[in-house]
Amino acid sequence: MELYQYFLIYIATLSFVTYLIYTIDKAKAQKGKWRISEKALLTLSIIGGASGGLLAMFSIRHKTKHWYFVVINVLSAIIHLLITLYLLNFAWLCHNV
Repeated sequence: MELYQYFLIYIATLSFVTYLIYTIDKAKAQKGKWRISEKALLTLSIIGGASGGLLAMFSIRHKTKHWYFVVINVLSAIIHLLITLYLLNFAWLCHNV
């Protein structure tokens, strides 16, 4: 398997986990229970789960009023996309040299 494929699996897995964690936090917020820290939610988004974070923000309407959640998730998603494109280009160059 190519490096970009491992990266895509990593991003997909972390995005799924991030979506679940945002969903759990939303449920806890609605029940008035102990919450998952904003730092933990944002860290998951930064290290690879931005797509899941964005999906959760807009599908379950969680953390959408916090501008920094939108900014960090969008910027992280862009960075993850750029890394993916770089790895795809690198793989293509290696096969065509």
